[in-house]
Amino acid sequence: MAFPFAAIVISMTQSLGVDVMPSIDLSPTMNLRKRAISAGAWNLGSLVTTQAIRLGGNLLMARLLVPEMFGVMAIATTVSVILHLLSDVGVRQNIIQSPRGDDPVFLNTAWTVQILRGFSLFALTLLVAGFAWFAQALNLWSADSTYAEPELPLVLAVTGFTAVIFGFQSTKIDLAVRTFQQKKVVLAEFASQVAGLLVMLGIAYFTRSIWSLVIAGLFSALVSTLLGHLWFQGPPNRIQWDRTALTELVAFGRWILLSSAVGVLAMNGDRIWFGGSISAADLGIYSIAGLILGGIQLGVLKLVASVALPAFGEAARANDTARLRALYYRLRLIVDLALLFLCGLLLTVSPLVISWLYDARYAAAGSMLGILSLSFFILRFTLAHQIWLAMGLTKYLAMDNIIRVVSLWLLLPLLLALGGLDYAIWGVALHALPTLVLIIYVNCKLGLFDIKRELLVLPMMGVGALCGELVVSVAKWL
Repeated sequence: MAFPFAAIVISMTQSLGVDVMPSIDLSPTMNLRKRAISAGAWNLGSLVTTQAIRLGGNLLMARLLVPEMFGVMAIATTVSVILHLLSDVGVRQNIIQSPRGDDPVFLNTAWTVQILRGFSLFALTLLVAGFAWFAQALNLWSADSTYAEPELPLVLAVTGFTAVIFGFQSTKIDLAVRTFQQKKVVLAEFASQVAGLLVMLGIAYFTRSIWSLVIAGLFSALVSTLLGHLWFQGPPNRIQWDRTALTELVAFGRWILLSSAVGVLAMNGDRIWFGGSISAADLGIYSIAGLILGGIQLGVLKLVASVALPAFGEAARANDTARLRALYYRLRLIVDLALLFLCGLLLTVSPLVISWLYDARYAAAGSMLGILSLSFFILRFTLAHQIWLAMGLTKYLAMDNIIRVVSLWLLLPLLLALGGLDYAIWGVALHALPTLVLIIYVNCKLGLFDIKRELLVLPMMGVGALCGELVVSVAKWL
């Protein structure tokens, strides 16, 4: 689905005298192309379906729960994500790109590491929950901050058990991603999401409690883990400890670990700072804007990673530089056009969207979403991360995230002091701009940067903005 669209765009731009793609015979890669298209089609369908379900569930929950509950859950989710990324050694990425990625011994060692990590994360979450309770007992937080909410410590503790459940997730899922068998991966994710949604709505309807969100997350994780073991094909997992496999995991994962450890502070720095600076209600409203934007971002990144990393990895293992470069430019063109259009569209239409979807309590999320959508301009460059992973250049991922965290953690306290949340949102949206220097530098070294291509796609942002203005005008007229 994606590549034919790229071919249309390429032919149009070439007619204008712009060399978008290098002239290269791609016939040896037809099998890879078909598998990539199939994987992309399934993931695109998954992206649309899961985000529709996620948004629909959120709309219903917004009517059943109060904004403060979303604020507390945003903090609990942030803590979970932070701890996960602080211990991320790139097991899935390693399985996808490694020549030993289908070796049962290698897979079992990776699974054992994954289980140990899950229990360690749960123990750390309990420590964080204990600290949160102790800090509340000593009145260390402002009474109107999210950290002072009495439900927070217990919500943290229970949510942390998700790490144990996911620790037992089968490596059969990673094998399916490696070999472009996306159909089952998508269907399993869909099943776990629907199961969690039904549990969440059922509990919320009868209790109007934050525990509907917590229990739904646990149940969804359990369904996903069980499906991985029972439904997917591949060697069954068992506890095993192979020194050579562990050495490879460590060698590949050390830069991933540093990248994740630093990146987690960049990805979640906004909620860390806002949790102690604004009320739970304001954080809940901000989380609505973040939910919509984050859902799109997560979907795009997941779609790109599920297609790009296996395709780049296969080309990299074959040492086929020309095919790797061709694949990168094909995918990059599609990602650029889509994200620039979304950036312009959401910049103008976001307040209208929020007014359609939510009641007046959440109106402020509209302007927040419009500002945050500027992050799509930078997000499109992260396709380079997948090719760096495929080539084993994981150190650049760590450098990228170091730049992000320094930028965000300098900007947010400054902007919060100058203008509160209204100013700080701009810092959240644009803090990743300095990473473009690194991305352009590395891609130039790899022969993957062309200024003509970069400039050619920029008008798509204006097209998106014009479409948004048209939608707003029509809505006002109606």
